[in-house]
Amino acid sequence: MTDRNSSQRWAPPGVAPARLATIQSDFIQAWQSLLQQSRQGTLTPPADRRFSSEAWAGNPQALFAAHAYLIVADAMQRLAQAADLENAARERLCFSVMQWVEAAAPSNFLASNPDALKALVDSGGESLHKGLANLLRDLMRGRITQTDESAFVPGENLAITPGSVIYENALMQLIQYRPQTAKVRRLPLLMVPPCINKYYILDLQPANSLVRHAVQAGFEVFMVSWRNPLPQDQDGVEGKTWDDYVEDGVLRAIGVVREVTRQPRINALGFCVGGTLLASALAVARARHEDPVAALTLLTTFLDFSETGMLDVFVDEQHARAREQLLGAGGLMTARELSTTFSFLRPSELVWNYVGSNYLMGETPRPFDLLAWNADGTNLPGPFFTWYFRNTYLENRLQTGQLRICGVPADLRALDMPAYLYASREDHIVPWASAYASTRLLRGPLRFVLGESGHIAGVVNPPERGRRGYWSWNRGGELPGDPDTWLDQAEHARGSWWPDWLDWLAGHSGEWRPARRSPGNRKYPSIEPAPGRYVKVKAV
Repeated sequence: MTDRNSSQRWAPPGVAPARLATIQSDFIQAWQSLLQQSRQGTLTPPADRRFSSEAWAGNPQALFAAHAYLIVADAMQRLAQAADLENAARERLCFSVMQWVEAAAPSNFLASNPDALKALVDSGGESLHKGLANLLRDLMRGRITQTDESAFVPGENLAITPGSVIYENALMQLIQYRPQTAKVRRLPLLMVPPCINKYYILDLQPANSLVRHAVQAGFEVFMVSWRNPLPQDQDGVEGKTWDDYVEDGVLRAIGVVREVTRQPRINALGFCVGGTLLASALAVARARHEDPVAALTLLTTFLDFSETGMLDVFVDEQHARAREQLLGAGGLMTARELSTTFSFLRPSELVWNYVGSNYLMGETPRPFDLLAWNADGTNLPGPFFTWYFRNTYLENRLQTGQLRICGVPADLRALDMPAYLYASREDHIVPWASAYASTRLLRGPLRFVLGESGHIAGVVNPPERGRRGYWSWNRGGELPGDPDTWLDQAEHARGSWWPDWLDWLAGHSGEWRPARRSPGNRKYPSIEPAPGRYVKVKAV
């Protein structure tokens, strides 16, 4: 016997009966439609790329399984989203359900993947043999291979913009790039990349190197190349802190660039965590009554960590304490663990896609420079990581102006230099609205630009390819406080944001002067050619 209250009696804990009834009704309708189409032989492949090939279309059982999977997956995800929980708990539930849903796709298993079965038959079993070899190789590596990493080598076909290492310490090398124009802008540019990855994301191949484009546009460019700490290192690098990276990394690099170029002020660019470090360093400098940077560029950077997107599922007090107990006094946060974490933020694209192609199909991933860079990660000193995790992601103290760094309160609101802020609209690591929040902290003239695509592909977008586009604010006056209001009124342009940034940077780089033809100076002579030793160290 049933009545109108039966749905409430059977409702999963925390799901409102009305919402549950809607989800149930939609599920039943979708299932009945699937059964009817299956009986009539009218099923077509779903729009999902995993099930869109001719092999799926020609296999009624597999096609039925794909549709059934998508119906169940949709219901499960909607149930998780409807759970009456606090936001943080609901996000963790949705994340867990997403992981299960992506792992359970029929495309992930040999017996239920008609593409893999066809390859097995067509190759006489060779695809399975190659797939098992690929699996064994990746088990030995401890990670999934996403590209042909042997096709790319820093110093050979990546990071080949000519230059010299002119300074090094326990945390970084400083590269000075050789000018490629007879004259350069008076103010040099220092780039601070994320220490969680290698610097050459900004200097990939010549066609997509932001460094090369800046050098050819007449800028004198310097680059921080962070050290990759290894477990066998014996010099205490595993105990380095956020303060060390600010003092001996960013501020030291700024000082060397100023000395070499004889400029009291320079321009600086920070990317992702490198931007957070750079802004922290400049706030420390201001607290010391110093003003070393004339114009600031931040690419996909958190300063306000109020909304950290999908990464928030990993952020809580228990996790912070566990990391502090394990790594707070020393040790390494490994590149392997960091890479795995980021991959599972987008498991369909960065995990299960390669399970299907590498292991089930026996394919060799195609060469792709972005993915080769992504696989070339760095370890982080434990104290650095635990301080960063607690003070930014967990407690969001950087934006308060009261957090002490290098012994002084670091107030980002003291930064009043002109600033160019770039974000990527589909960024899953630094949500663009969170990058926009920096406009409420920095006090100087601001230009905010929003690019298409994600965290890396949006940044690495050379103009010659004519791909993607960007939004910018061309109305004058102060930027709106609300990011959605900004987007509603911003103008969209086709192609790369790089020319827009280079034009802005030129306006803050002074007049032209003859280019220096020799790197460094007597105090800072050339140590070795770029890209240097540090970038070639592989994480283990």
